[in-house]
Amino acid sequence: MTAVVDRAAGVAGAPTAATHDTYEALGIRRVINANAALTRLGGSLMPSPVLDAMRRAAGAFVDMHALQVGVSAEIARLTRNEAAFVCAGASAGLVLSALACITGDDLRSVARLIDHGAAALPRHEVVVQCVHRNPYDPALRLAGARIVQAGNALQTFEWELAAAITERTAAVLYLAGPRFAAGALPLETVLRVAHAAGVPVVVDAAAQLPPVENLWRFTEMGADLVVFSGGKALRGPQASGVVLGRAALVEAIRVHASPHQRLARAMKTGKEEMMGLLAAVRWYLAQDHAAVAARNDSTVAGWVASLGSLAGVTVRRDLPGEAGQPVPRALVTLDPSLGILSAAVQAVLLTGDPAIDIATAGPYSLFLNPEWLEPGEETVVATQVAAAIRVLTRRSGSASR
Repeated sequence: MTAVVDRAAGVAGAPTAATHDTYEALGIRRVINANAALTRLGGSLMPSPVLDAMRRAAGAFVDMHALQVGVSAEIARLTRNEAAFVCAGASAGLVLSALACITGDDLRSVARLIDHGAAALPRHEVVVQCVHRNPYDPALRLAGARIVQAGNALQTFEWELAAAITERTAAVLYLAGPRFAAGALPLETVLRVAHAAGVPVVVDAAAQLPPVENLWRFTEMGADLVVFSGGKALRGPQASGVVLGRAALVEAIRVHASPHQRLARAMKTGKEEMMGLLAAVRWYLAQDHAAVAARNDSTVAGWVASLGSLAGVTVRRDLPGEAGQPVPRALVTLDPSLGILSAAVQAVLLTGDPAIDIATAGPYSLFLNPEWLEPGEETVVATQVAAAIRVLTRRSGSASR
């Protein structure tokens, strides 16, 4: 494990030059992440306490059953939840949650599921509002669940959710966050309808941090299980996640999971990830979240001022963040008269040194996210974006003559 140097503000660990040299030795360039905590970019950067915890964990053998119980109990206490389970990422958490809801902790049902599939069990369907369908719900199918849609692509009525729940329903999945709210029934309604039918509700909150209160808000509302990524705002290992919720269902998750030789054995969580995630939760809860928000606001304000001075470019502060978090971004809009597309700016930035990854927001707009930048990188982003716009504008002007 390579050493790290903390950010000047003490918010996250920064990779050393040695880490960058390791990438470069493989012919791979480092990337400045002005986009989001994306799996394809390696999640987030781990602070020193997380790396230290993982390094210490790697130095000794341990009973993995006992470690999962101990770490999970401490995470549950820290996050004000009844129980917790450390898993190998949020998608693994969805698989485990579905398995737990299908079988409970009944070993005969677990064996039947392994031998004959979930359809052999009485409850094997998971109800999802149509507006909540997304690229991650195949995790439910990996558990053997049959997905049943409620409502349509524009809206869901309460009676449609109630009608979709039958004696075969194992759970209702709810996707948290503003980006999934349009046309969807609110969580309060989903909880009332599902619980009236005796069906648990699983909340996918993978990227719903900040605010920190979400670690206990959904379960306090009555959600049975809530899944978070460990490798995003928590800044834990990328291959980690946590399921929070009711003790009985968390125990059912444990029945399916590694180190047992059952269906979820392949979603193994190592001792390093467990201890790393525990350290990450402690670190995250100890942060000055108001100061972090203020730094993000300051960075965006700087981008608005500097990039907004370019001819044909308008910049404004935009909310919410990529996954609906209360994190500001700069929305940069290019006047069509410039003759350049946001995708072209994105492509130029990716070929730079260092490469800069940003998100497009339509043919003439792009997002710049301050959340994952190391000190000084905000200036690099502004400089490189401005240079890319100028170069592409000149090329466009030359081509039009």
